[in-house]
Amino acid sequence: MYKRLLVAAIYVWLFCSLPATAQQLQLQPGFNPKEYEQLLRLTAFQADTPWTKVVVPYPENCNLVYRSPVVGMENRWDLWLWNNQVAIISIRGTTGTATSWLENFYAGMIPATGTLHLNDSTNFHYKLAQDSSAYVHAGWTLGMASMAPDIVSKIKAYYQKGIHEFIIMGHSQGGAIAFLLRSYLQYLDDPAFPKDIILKTYCSAAPKPGNLRYAYDYDFITRDGWGFRVVNPRDWVPETPFSLQTTNDYTAVNPFRDVKKALRKQKFFIRLAVGYMYGRLDRSTKRASRRMQRILGKMAYKQAGKAVKGYERPDFVNSHNYTPAGSPVILYPQPGYDEKFPFDGKNVFVHHMFAPYVFLLKQNYKLD
Repeated sequence: MYKRLLVAAIYVWLFCSLPATAQQLQLQPGFNPKEYEQLLRLTAFQADTPWTKVVVPYPENCNLVYRSPVVGMENRWDLWLWNNQVAIISIRGTTGTATSWLENFYAGMIPATGTLHLNDSTNFHYKLAQDSSAYVHAGWTLGMASMAPDIVSKIKAYYQKGIHEFIIMGHSQGGAIAFLLRSYLQYLDDPAFPKDIILKTYCSAAPKPGNLRYAYDYDFITRDGWGFRVVNPRDWVPETPFSLQTTNDYTAVNPFRDVKKALRKQKFFIRLAVGYMYGRLDRSTKRASRRMQRILGKMAYKQAGKAVKGYERPDFVNSHNYTPAGSPVILYPQPGYDEKFPFDGKNVFVHHMFAPYVFLLKQNYKLD
């Protein structure tokens, strides 16, 4: 009798000592349409955004346990508990204010590792990728930085309460910030931050968060079904920001990075002709990239600095090669979609709202 009790106690102790990944998880890898529908519901309850023009049922078995103050450039996030087992970090998208829109247009690229001077008393150190050639969007990094310490604090607190599984969710601008937040938590240099938590990320209707090197890193850390970007092909927002690839964006071993070196063994007239054409193409794209950095980075910073008092201009990089990140989930329009959501030439956000995403989710995955 006592021997059986001892064996049972040992099994219980071993099970409780296992990391979360070895126990029975509530979250599973892979895109879960019902899970995403639930996330759309709770994101729609983040009031005062233009994307809430749809009536959805209240999220099932979910409780809103925390709403952050408005910080940064009109940024805010909610914390929900789902079945008292999974915590959901829901990041608000663009609001109707000029400051919130400015965050989107503040699209100069900055290194994915560095420090932001947010005000006279706060330096925010961040690492969003391993590769030193990874670059990210300045505005959304600022938005993420304004919320990250609060988010980290709440993750620690709920981890101590037994919550070891977290979903990061955002729609539109919220989705762009969700990318960066997931990367930030991956590389957070904080011994007190739990290393065995489970993180799953849904970036819905999200723009492109960084360059190709950043996208490679994000896709690697969320591999095997733990990070998704959900896209309606009719929606133009995932096409943004403006993107331009130059030879500076190529990897070092790419022969097109310096064609002149490859032409040295060619005959004179071949070197002259090819070198001329290459130069015309190369110089024009680099010039356009510098112009984008000047307008969307340095000039936009002047307005961002007014919105966030004490925020100092970061070091912009000479690149504007924005690339999608995350495993794609394409909610492809089926017959009847365009009749339900017609574009009249003026309603430019008709395909970006929650309603078409919910409709397409049900069309593509046969949900009730």
